[in-house]
Amino acid sequence: MPDGGDGPPVVVKLGGARAVDPAGAVGDVAHLVANGRDVVVVHGGSTAVDDLLDRLGIESEYVETPSGVTGRFTDAETMEAFTMAMAGQVNTDLVTAMKNAGVDAVGLSGVDGGLLTGPRKSAVRVVEDGKKKIKRGDHSGTPKQVNEGLLSTLLADGYTPVVSPPMFGMESESEGTPVNTDADRAAAAVAGALGAELVVLTDVAGVYADPDDPDTLIESVATGDEYDALTDAAEGFMTRKVMAATEALESGATAVTVADANVRDPIVAALDGAGTRIERSALIDGGEAHAGGDAADAEVDG
Repeated sequence: MPDGGDGPPVVVKLGGARAVDPAGAVGDVAHLVANGRDVVVVHGGSTAVDDLLDRLGIESEYVETPSGVTGRFTDAETMEAFTMAMAGQVNTDLVTAMKNAGVDAVGLSGVDGGLLTGPRKSAVRVVEDGKKKIKRGDHSGTPKQVNEGLLSTLLADGYTPVVSPPMFGMESESEGTPVNTDADRAAAAVAGALGAELVVLTDVAGVYADPDDPDTLIESVATGDEYDALTDAAEGFMTRKVMAATEALESGATAVTVADANVRDPIVAALDGAGTRIERSALIDGGEAHAGGDAADAEVDG
């Protein structure tokens, strides 16, 4: 296993779905940090949120945007459960695992220190029964600013930040509230702010040219044509990950890899070429058009 001490910071997005086992990623973070690499972990927690909502007797509501992206609709009651599950249970459990692996981990929500800040979306565009509608009462947002200084201070002092939604959703120039945000896009914002390499860990090996055929893994995306093929192939939950990868690269990340969380040494493997690696050159070479727009209107927490 390489020592991992050289290179830019690594931002690891760890998915929160039931099929994602964090154990391998925790071990890799410990290895990289022990060998001098700065690491920031950003996590989701959709399964924990669903489980808590079930225990509270609150039915989850998912909506589809006009671009076909599905996300959780977060009303006020759901937002309370979301914060308890994500910033409470999932973040604390992951920080505990890191500490037990010898990592000086510090848990932060996007609200802490204004770490992740952006406008609150209280209304979203959705498609219901084939018709476009405006649905109001949402608590969601997309990070537009990252408190890079807070992360850099923690990293310089030897701590490993473990970042969780919610983010600080601005409702006016001076006031805000906690809101749901997509963990993939939160990780992208952090990676861009730090000029980091982003590793997005999920429950598949990467992006497949044929989404139904694991033997069609797209290994490298370095040109505009390859980028266009990538966006054409991505569908379902992978659409959000490719969109987040694009945002990360546009905002300063050095590269993005989408890879399997459940293999041995998943982060190190991704840094060594496993998964789908997307280079900045793919955007510079002409792949600027990407899935944005109303795709941002549905925030999710995977």
